[in-house]
Amino acid sequence: MFDPRSLRLCLVTDRELAKGRALVDIVAAAVQGGVTMVQLREKQAPTRAFLEDARALKALLSPLKVPLIINDRADIALAVDADGVHVGQKDMPVEVLRQMVGPSKIIGLSITNHQQIARPDAGQTDYLGLGPLYLQQTKSDAATPLGVEGFRSLRAATTKPVVAIGGLKADNSAPVLAAGADGLAVVSGIVAADDPKAAAQAFTRLFA
Repeated sequence: MFDPRSLRLCLVTDRELAKGRALVDIVAAAVQGGVTMVQLREKQAPTRAFLEDARALKALLSPLKVPLIINDRADIALAVDADGVHVGQKDMPVEVLRQMVGPSKIIGLSITNHQQIARPDAGQTDYLGLGPLYLQQTKSDAATPLGVEGFRSLRAATTKPVVAIGGLKADNSAPVLAAGADGLAVVSGIVAADDPKAAAQAFTRLFA
């Protein structure tokens, strides 16, 4: 069953930011630092490589009770029995995705504006990812940054649990939490860090 507390610190992977390190090692260190959910995002990897990473992360995270979410690919999620799937506005509709993965899997949806949050898809999810908050470099097609006030406005439009994403660092995330975020989804702030454990700990301290 989905526990919204698992959204507190979500690590979103990015192979290009790993600096040649094994993804599973980065994730393992980040979880030691306090990461509570991991989203495996592989935009360029071939299907077999994506599957291998998903299997490795499932083996790592399952004993630790840390949910593994697969970005976009329901087939990969089902193949490794991941805990859920996160999709964007151009991906499979949530209603269809739910039919594929069943009632027990977690489904998240990316939201960038009020038009999207008003659609039926948003109401059929377990949580929403709102962003980008700030300028970021991990998605070339990212929408215009919301800023804290834009985030606050979107957050007020839903009762769903929400995670903020986009350019989040330990030194700019406190206002986002104050604006109503249930959690933070972090990419480069942890994946690209020389010490992913310490980077995760810096975010974790914001929840103290």
